[in-house]
Amino acid sequence: MSKSISVSLQTKIVTLITTLLLFVILILTVFYGYIESDNTEKHIGQLAKQVATTISLMPSVKDAFTLENPSTVIQPITKKISEEVGAEFIVVGNTDSIRYSHPDEKKIGKKMVGGDNDLALKKGKYYISEAVGSLGPSIRGKAPIFNDNGEIIGIVSVGFLEAVVNRVIGKRLFKICMISLAVLLLGILGGVLLARNIRKDILGLEPHEIASLYRERSAILQTVKEGIVAVDAKGYITMMNGSARRILDIENESLHIPIEAIVPNTKMHRVLETGIQENDKEMVLNEKNVIVNRIPIMNKDKIVGVVASFRDKTEIKAMLDTLTEVRKYSEDLRAQTHEFANKLYVLSGMLQLKQFDEALSFIQSEAAIHKNQNQILFQQIVDHKIQAILIGKMGKASEMKVKFTIDQSSELQPLPTRIGLSQLISILGNIIDNAFEAVSNSMKKEITFFATDVGNDIVFEIVDTGCGIRVEAMNQIFQKGYTTKTGKKRGYGLSIVKEVVDELHGTIEIQEKKCGGTIFSIFIPKHNKYEEDLHDQCNHFRR
Repeated sequence: MSKSISVSLQTKIVTLITTLLLFVILILTVFYGYIESDNTEKHIGQLAKQVATTISLMPSVKDAFTLENPSTVIQPITKKISEEVGAEFIVVGNTDSIRYSHPDEKKIGKKMVGGDNDLALKKGKYYISEAVGSLGPSIRGKAPIFNDNGEIIGIVSVGFLEAVVNRVIGKRLFKICMISLAVLLLGILGGVLLARNIRKDILGLEPHEIASLYRERSAILQTVKEGIVAVDAKGYITMMNGSARRILDIENESLHIPIEAIVPNTKMHRVLETGIQENDKEMVLNEKNVIVNRIPIMNKDKIVGVVASFRDKTEIKAMLDTLTEVRKYSEDLRAQTHEFANKLYVLSGMLQLKQFDEALSFIQSEAAIHKNQNQILFQQIVDHKIQAILIGKMGKASEMKVKFTIDQSSELQPLPTRIGLSQLISILGNIIDNAFEAVSNSMKKEITFFATDVGNDIVFEIVDTGCGIRVEAMNQIFQKGYTTKTGKKRGYGLSIVKEVVDELHGTIEIQEKKCGGTIFSIFIPKHNKYEEDLHDQCNHFRR
């Protein structure tokens, strides 16, 4: 296949400008050349007529006609005037067109040629004519000579050869052509400079390269999940991708609008002023927690705009919370393994000491405990996700010497698929871990877990025998960063619980036990009311 010839933008611009200039200059040159030629001919014709008129009115010329040989007077006069005005010839003749003067003295006394004297000799007219005389084609000015009685006694003919006139016209056209050529060269130079300036503005790219970059840019902006917003030096939005509109809940047209009108607190103006790049800044945009990066757009060390990229912190946080809770779950299983290994060591020691009765009693005691707990865990609570979480916490409780009991009245069927493992880990894992910490310094270290799905809600209840929660802390306990404990990275567990429960459209209740301790109750609807309403609407439309 033949490859298409690629022509650069600079070549296209210069060619276009040159062609247009050449066309315009050619038209103007022809037009002005015609006007100049016509004006030159008219000017020379008028000059010839004026000279002829002047000579015809000279008294010395009139008086010479009374002499026997008028040429002796008239010839010197016409020769001198001819040299001064640049005429090719000045011929004076009588009424019979017999010459009294001529550049060629040999032709004096002979009849004038050209056949254009009648208007002057017969009608006394002053006029311009073109005719072929003895010297060749010429432009002539004719004037009659009158005596004192008003009678026509002769004629004056002043002529400029057309060859000379054409040379004059040629010189003037040459000047016009030189000016046109200079304009054309200046136009070409201007076109080259303009093309270079345009290429400089577009970073030396060709149009097809710009089109390719634009297509790739559009595809990339629509592909990335991060929101991207760009503003110019005045803070007006120049670009916003689909992810930014989705994260910020923007539906209306937003281009060429001040960024403050869309998102009041983006702080992009601060980067415009300082030129300092800002990375991984946490902030709230349109009531959403996001992680923002802001970078200035530079052009020759001048800030011409800012690009901000941001991602929804909720998604990142959910992933981190899931990883954290999975790690906790792994640690709980490791604790259970460790506790089980300790019991095996004890049992091994008893058998080595031949304390068979004590070993049998120990095995029966542990078996009874596990049988009771396993019966509730595997027969009454049949959701595998809850089973996995409780097994890990039971192992951790055993290691911490905490009595962890599953209420015998617990009944729980498999949970709805909309409730994921990570959400359950975030809710139950954090509350049970808080219960472990609450009873760690208590004389009575007991934690009771209860779960049921009777009715419209799934209910989880965790009861501990700790020191309880102060009344003044009740309203702040779910706030991020609030804690009554010492140490860094505290105060996030219950805030995570609250966020996840809210996502599931559930509620949390906290009660104080009369004998000391805290009761956490979590209520999660079995069905999402919004999804039910949407489903009902769809069925209605189908009907």
